[in-house]
Amino acid sequence: MEKECLQVEKGKAFYDFQFNTRLVKSTIVHFQLRNLLWATSKHDVYLMQNYSVMHWSSLLRKGKEVLNVAKPIIPGLKRPGLLSQQLSRVQISTMAVKENLMVAGGFQGEIICKYLNQPGVAFCAKLTTDENAITNAVDVYCSPSGAMRVMAANNDAQIRMFDAETFGSLNRFSFDWSVNNTSVSPDGKLLAVLGDSVECLIADAQSGKVTSSLKGHLDYSFASAWHPDGHILATGNQDTTCRLWDIRNLSKSLAVLKGRMGAIRALKFTSDGQFLAMAEPADFVHVFDTKSGYVNCQEIDLFGEIAGISFSPDTESLFVGVADRTYGSLLEFNRKRYNHYLDCIL
Repeated sequence: MEKECLQVEKGKAFYDFQFNTRLVKSTIVHFQLRNLLWATSKHDVYLMQNYSVMHWSSLLRKGKEVLNVAKPIIPGLKRPGLLSQQLSRVQISTMAVKENLMVAGGFQGEIICKYLNQPGVAFCAKLTTDENAITNAVDVYCSPSGAMRVMAANNDAQIRMFDAETFGSLNRFSFDWSVNNTSVSPDGKLLAVLGDSVECLIADAQSGKVTSSLKGHLDYSFASAWHPDGHILATGNQDTTCRLWDIRNLSKSLAVLKGRMGAIRALKFTSDGQFLAMAEPADFVHVFDTKSGYVNCQEIDLFGEIAGISFSPDTESLFVGVADRTYGSLLEFNRKRYNHYLDCIL
């Protein structure tokens, strides 16, 4: 496998350290699930802290609780046929925040959907009564028609889709193994399905029909991300590598990126497609320059378990949630710009 891995130059600096706060501290529920931090702007970050979904304003440098999941959660939306039910003491295992909608998945198979500009919770339910039912991944995405969708992947080997407005159930796809991660291509047509298998699958996002099987990883996968151009898919695996796949030729991976020590638990592209961030379970986040063919890399060396990584939508900031009893914190890095002289002219 070492022979396959891309030889990278590690000394680059694409993002500079900006700020570290201990006023909010990330926590982790499951050691393999590290999608617990999302930036909706360079000033707004959402993260899990024990039983609280916290909002951190990097502008005001203040944290506030957005949702407490220890208390009873009563869904606000009520209509016939809706699978909503009251929940309490939910251990949040995964989350996603996009387009003003926060979706969280729970350790006992729960899903919670909340509009950030509205009080209370719009929709919550237990997706499955299966004993080993943990919600491993949630996603908010656009269908080809432009409609917002919510997706949940569970340990019961199923993926469930919901309408993001009505929260009505739209579809359910079954697989042969626990699904640990899903991601939908930018055009909403393709679905990457990763889980307790050495193979990753590409399926039709509308029908669930598997169209391709990606072979190369040696262990189970827990992370994926699509390049904004829709041509490249990155998959993160417990074999300590991230593989890049060209969707136009899936016979073998385009490149193999190696971590320092641990499994690849989180992957994120910047919205302009220039950088790919790759997080290990602890201590290391790698940022690759896609324009250099992923050869130029910045290695961010920190201390503690990594709960999640997120670029701000404008690509200006990179946030890293550190989950550690003593050193737990939120790290902020800012994109390095080399054209500061232009500011003088303006």
